Amino acid sequence: MRGDLVRKLIARGLTTGLAVVAFLVVALTGATGAGLALAVAALAAAAVERRVRANADITAETVLLAAGILIGYARRLDNGFDPTLTATALVLLGLVLLVGPLRDAGNLEIRAANLPVRTWTPVVAARLGGVLLALLGAVAVAAALALPAVVALAAALLVTAGCGAVGLDLARRRFRPGAGGGPVTRALRAHQPEFLLYFSAPPGSEYQVTMWLPYLERLGRPFLVMLREPEFLPTIAAATSAPVVHCPTLKAMDEALVPSLRVAFYVNHGAKNSHCIRFHQLTHVQLHHGDSDKAPSANPVSAIFDRIFVAGPAAIERYARAGVEIPAEKFVVVGRPQVEAIEVRATPAGGLTGPTVLYTPTWTGHHADANYCSLPVAETLLRRLLDRGATVILRAHPYTTQNPASARQLARLTELLAADRSRTGRAHLWGAAASRELTLTDCVNRADALVSDVSGVISDFLYSGKPYAVTDMGVDGDDFVARFPLAGSGYVLRRDMSNVDDVLTRLLDTDPLAEARWETRRRYLGDFPAASYAEGFLEAARRELDGAWEPPSPRTSVPVERGGTFSPAG
Repeated sequence: MRGDLVRKLIARGLTTGLAVVAFLVVALTGATGAGLALAVAALAAAAVERRVRANADITAETVLLAAGILIGYARRLDNGFDPTLTATALVLLGLVLLVGPLRDAGNLEIRAANLPVRTWTPVVAARLGGVLLALLGAVAVAAALALPAVVALAAALLVTAGCGAVGLDLARRRFRPGAGGGPVTRALRAHQPEFLLYFSAPPGSEYQVTMWLPYLERLGRPFLVMLREPEFLPTIAAATSAPVVHCPTLKAMDEALVPSLRVAFYVNHGAKNSHCIRFHQLTHVQLHHGDSDKAPSANPVSAIFDRIFVAGPAAIERYARAGVEIPAEKFVVVGRPQVEAIEVRATPAGGLTGPTVLYTPTWTGHHADANYCSLPVAETLLRRLLDRGATVILRAHPYTTQNPASARQLARLTELLAADRSRTGRAHLWGAAASRELTLTDCVNRADALVSDVSGVISDFLYSGKPYAVTDMGVDGDDFVARFPLAGSGYVLRRDMSNVDDVLTRLLDTDPLAEARWETRRRYLGDFPAASYAEGFLEAARRELDGAWEPPSPRTSVPVERGGTFSPAG
């Protein structure tokens, strides 16, 4: 997060600084060409800032740049008072003042993908700021080349005409909406979705949705994905054939929530979830985006949902252990369908020669009590693994680079692996090769063992039956396993790495906890037959859609779905 703030501050400083310098050079010196070049550089910096800060207000900088460019234009032409250039100045001023309100109005409109409608107006309105910067850049080039002022005026009028069309359409939508709602609402009514997947999260979190889309599609029922942040629209729309709508306001949500909807699924505890939970006609189901012993996995906010789908009984115990009181009938054990493609190793594989080890450091978290990141001490671990002839798959959390210190630590580890690969030829993987070209399932299937921080990766890896080690990055000591019970079936690696050699011996050679992991696997991932593992989730979701759910008896403390008998053979 700090890295993101640094990028925003740098972008802000460059935009403002270059705009001021460009104006001063043009207005106070005779270096018109240099001033125009600086103005173009400032416009480029402003474009970059708009990418880093989507809603950045650069009106003052834009006015300053427009004034400087026009002063430079007048000097280049040297025609005295030029009515055409004056008209260009007035048009540019109008555009500078108009683009911001049009963009804001467009941002209030619902946008959609994978629907037979064209919501062009909000899209164009969102890009008008970039169009204005491009126009000013073109005027600066025309000034540098001393082209007739009518060229700049024609370009400005063309952009003005586009702005006018956008403004008229936005006004029509606002003050004279069509019968039955707008085009997106009408298309959704025709689509007749039975449920929605609701999503609001910080940038880089789209994996929380994409992990669930294949299973929601397997339900065979029409649905939609509702987003509250616009940056997710292209990525998530490309990951599904279902309609994806961006609803920036509560009014837009009202339009998208058509009468056919019966169930809303959620994948996190985002603050904006409350905007959807207010619709009492829907059954609200929390899916989560992973299962782990992290503190956020027992969030008291879960109590606001009608149903909480969990991977196994251990998740329910986790809430109780944290003192979060939630009625037993709200919990439904559905397994973790994302693990169904993980290959199960039924028998221990000790004494491995040249093992492949998956290392998955997590990020630092939003708060100190959720910081389980082992990157500060990971170099010692990797060096010991390399000494044992291991091939390492380094798959870091997507948020890792948002912390500058974590980014540096990760870069050091990749340098270490690159040097070893060059020297030994071992096929270590990191970066895009481990996180984008391969799925987590691919990484798990390639690995013989896992070293991970406290995270949902351990639960997924547990399905394979293979050994894992867990880093203890806190000050829990002997209480670590009590706080994070999943570590009880793994090998705990101390923060100071004082037991790293002993842990790696047990992890890769002797594996004394092999049998204990099977019982842990049942508790954490449910008791479902491997051949139809995902059916636990699919059947539970269909019951919610059909309204056929029967809550368990009040005497039942842990409602576990019945499936086939689990066996180590999976």
